[in-house]
Amino acid sequence: MRLALLCDIHGNLPAFEAALEHAARQRVDQLVIAGDIVVGSPDSAACWQRARSLGCPILRGNHERYLFHFRDPEAPALWRTAQFAPVQWALAQFAPDQLQEMGQLPLTLRLPEAPGLLLVHASARNDHDSIHPYTAEEQLAPMFAGEEAALIVRGHNHLPFVRQWAGGLIATSGSVGLPLDGNPTAQYLILEQRPSGWHIAHQSVPYNLEATLRRFDVTGYLEATGPMGRLFFREVISATHLIVPFLRAYHRWNQESPLSLDQAVDRFLADGR
Repeated sequence: MRLALLCDIHGNLPAFEAALEHAARQRVDQLVIAGDIVVGSPDSAACWQRARSLGCPILRGNHERYLFHFRDPEAPALWRTAQFAPVQWALAQFAPDQLQEMGQLPLTLRLPEAPGLLLVHASARNDHDSIHPYTAEEQLAPMFAGEEAALIVRGHNHLPFVRQWAGGLIATSGSVGLPLDGNPTAQYLILEQRPSGWHIAHQSVPYNLEATLRRFDVTGYLEATGPMGRLFFREVISATHLIVPFLRAYHRWNQESPLSLDQAVDRFLADGR
């Protein structure tokens, strides 16, 4: 069996199309979308519609959950602020029935023809657990309680790696639309079932980056999403980690001396990001 796993598309349609075209040439038997199709670059709706048109399994990422939960009247007030403007931009592109569909996506996937393989967005426990090459064994255990899969394949952290755990392997795919390893390419995984076990091949596909950057401008995204949109734009260009490090710094700075989101982003970028 030959499987292509694409995840963390984040509204970047040119990157998504490049990864799909590349995967089609690899003659895969099964395509799986492992979550976070939406939020980031401007084209969340187009990426969602493209993913749905493929007729393949789709797992729920944390960003699909954000959109589904955003309409809840009890959602945190913070979600209505400029800090979540990119989520608000994406939300405006979807009808209620589409959001309901996102909320019902599964967290995990097992394929009958591929015993011993577990596919998730982040972990079997939830859609937002982070796993790194240095994550301690005792932290991994509750994420995959009772799991005996020889191979666990996931996305979420946007950095490709493979590590051993519990007698098997955990493989994390790179991101299609927001890679964070310094290479602005569309990244995904091809898995091939061989007599000796699973062969894991990380893919890095050049795509029309300029087309994605133009979408930030012509759609009005940058103006509508403000400072957080600027960070997503910079993250796409540089393929480096900006959003999460910024939010950590912003929280720390606000505890020391309150400042606006615009001021915080200017300060963050002035530090050489």
